[in-house]
Amino acid sequence: MKNFALIGNPNSGKTTLFNSLTGSTAHVGNWPGVTVEKKEGVYKKLQEQVNIVDLPGIYSLSPYTPEEVVSRDYILNEKPDCVINIVDATNLERNLYLTTQVLEIDVPVVVALNMSDVVRKNGDKLDTKMLSEKLGVPVVEISALKSENLDELMKEAFKASNNKRQGKSVIEDKDLSHLIKDVEIAFKGKGVENPLFHAVKLVELDEIETKMHEDLLPMVEEFKKTFKNETFGSDFEAVVADARYNYISKNYASAYQANKNDAENDSPRKITKSDKIDKVLTHRIWAIPLFIVIMFFIFHFTFSEDLFFMGAMGLSIEPTNGFNAFLIRTFTGDLSTPTSELEALGGIPSLGVWLQSWMGTLTGSIMDGVSSLFALGGDAVLESWYASLVVDGLLNGLDAVLSFIPQILLLFLFIAILEDSGYMARVAFILDRAFRKFGLSGKAFIPMLTGFGCSVPAIMATRTLEDEKEKNRTIRLMTCFSCGAKAPIWTMLAAVGVLAGFNGGLFVFIIYLAGISMAIVYALFMKLLSKDQYVSPFIMELPAYHMPQARNVLALLWEKLKHYVIKAATIIAASLLVIWFLSNFRWAFWQGLCDIHDSMLADIGRVLGYFFWPLGFSQNQQYGWMYSVATVTGLVAKEDVVATLASLFGMAEGASEAEVGSQLIGISAAGVWSFAFYNLFTFPCFAAISAAHGEQSRKQFWITMAWWFVMSYVAALVIYWVGTLYSVAWWGGLLVTLALVGVVVSAGIVVANRTKRLAQAN
Repeated sequence: MKNFALIGNPNSGKTTLFNSLTGSTAHVGNWPGVTVEKKEGVYKKLQEQVNIVDLPGIYSLSPYTPEEVVSRDYILNEKPDCVINIVDATNLERNLYLTTQVLEIDVPVVVALNMSDVVRKNGDKLDTKMLSEKLGVPVVEISALKSENLDELMKEAFKASNNKRQGKSVIEDKDLSHLIKDVEIAFKGKGVENPLFHAVKLVELDEIETKMHEDLLPMVEEFKKTFKNETFGSDFEAVVADARYNYISKNYASAYQANKNDAENDSPRKITKSDKIDKVLTHRIWAIPLFIVIMFFIFHFTFSEDLFFMGAMGLSIEPTNGFNAFLIRTFTGDLSTPTSELEALGGIPSLGVWLQSWMGTLTGSIMDGVSSLFALGGDAVLESWYASLVVDGLLNGLDAVLSFIPQILLLFLFIAILEDSGYMARVAFILDRAFRKFGLSGKAFIPMLTGFGCSVPAIMATRTLEDEKEKNRTIRLMTCFSCGAKAPIWTMLAAVGVLAGFNGGLFVFIIYLAGISMAIVYALFMKLLSKDQYVSPFIMELPAYHMPQARNVLALLWEKLKHYVIKAATIIAASLLVIWFLSNFRWAFWQGLCDIHDSMLADIGRVLGYFFWPLGFSQNQQYGWMYSVATVTGLVAKEDVVATLASLFGMAEGASEAEVGSQLIGISAAGVWSFAFYNLFTFPCFAAISAAHGEQSRKQFWITMAWWFVMSYVAALVIYWVGTLYSVAWWGGLLVTLALVGVVVSAGIVVANRTKRLAQAN
């Protein structure tokens, strides 16, 4: 099977092309020895199947980031049969910089001019024939988003893969090209493959090349003494980069022919729809409020039990007739209750709650069916350890976890649409303004955005941050960004109607928004207490807005669903079995099953309860220990918090769902907020802790562990006691809140003034 590699700049449409070519055959892993994501899939429409490897999005083949090293090593060492270089046709000159480096390798290359449909829509033209002649490789116009001309691209790539190709350089400077030629000859003499590429990189004094070929360095150093560029002096890397851009501008720029009307009017740049949208969505004042509004509607449509607050405004559905009964059953998934016993429905549930209710009905029916296999003589359940193990230990927990699948997928659907449309890139740009003042750049926010999906790749993504101190700060703030595994916790708390009438969607929105806000506050105090004032520069390309591609969105949802179900069937199921054993046996376990309140787990939970007592959620004498246990089991997998509570409450003296809900409410509104925020900010799962250990030195890792503990404990403590103060004397709670806000504002003023003085000094 032939191997084709896709390479291109970030936001060039490379991943969209990969998804279009490979479809359901795609699978994701990591490159050997590193944490950079590896995507592979199969293209089946040629005379033989072709393996497609999606290399990370990069701007060059210089060893600045792990992604660039991975891409470079793959092409040089794995020797793909063809490299397909995806080029954003709307930004031709900048994207061709990477192309000139790829062309220096002895590998068949095909250039795919992506977004050619946008070029045509703007009234512009591409001269692919001229560009192909000057590049010396096939050039094909495509639209990855609309799947235009992809078969033609793959035919050209297959044809090119059958012929050898020798590397070609665009460096024209006589002295520099003479040096490159001499070094290339030396590499050939050593029998090194791809001698031209290695020669150019050694002349640039590339870090990898200088370590591998120290014997050839004297050639470059000797020439360096006689060469001096007027602009860049003896910085050979800058000189070579400048030579590339000059060649691109001189020889390739004319391949893009602008609209004649624009040219005649001497228009510097056509204002696109993306530009017009960005005037609003990236506005200096309105950008962040608009982001907050967008996020509120996402959480409202996903978690609210009262859509648009219609129930709060008095709109309700009474079961007075058959049609109303049908509506109530449709919205709640309640199929078994007689019409005369149906309760009135206040307002209309959101799409997420509606889907969750039907999913709960489905999973509940499946669990009931499995449970019935253990029944004797009608409804009598076998009083045996294996019946308790399956029904109470496993099914109750899995039922709770699986019933939240629709809401979690709906949440990821909205986030995937924002990402695929190009808006999430703007969010990083917007928040760079806020983060930069507090010691973090927008570049640090990109890994944090990944944290909304999973903390493991998010922590791994911090290795793209050049400054070690900024990397450590970013890892410590990662738990502020609620990962997908924590979503069932918020769904559970929102679904049981806690928080004194708070709307479920509003509750979850506050959790996510508070996480982002606290990340800024914590970053502020980190900057205040640190002597380091450096903030790495943030340069990011903003892709054009476009309609999300259904294939991309569905592929992401499938990956999330598969990951969630596999985790439920393995890690969570195993955890539930351990919890069942500990909650059904005394320390003298040979004595047989016991009441849950006399179990080993209850004793462990009561000891933990002393530790969590100041936080408010373990103070209930009968059931408080269960929250302590659930918080600790969340270290294995955050979904375990819900699975543990569902399993324990389900076993607690045969408690009904209503009793479980009442116990959740019984820990007080302040206790629920404390429980929520402790689980938001505290240690992530073991996998994420392991990722942090791999990315930090031993000292910094233990500082991070201490930070996660202190940050979560103090935040939950303050929230509980201030919340309790509000319930006793609202004016006292308000005074304390204003005092806390005053401390944060004062710290912000100090840091802002310090940053301003530093900028003026520079």
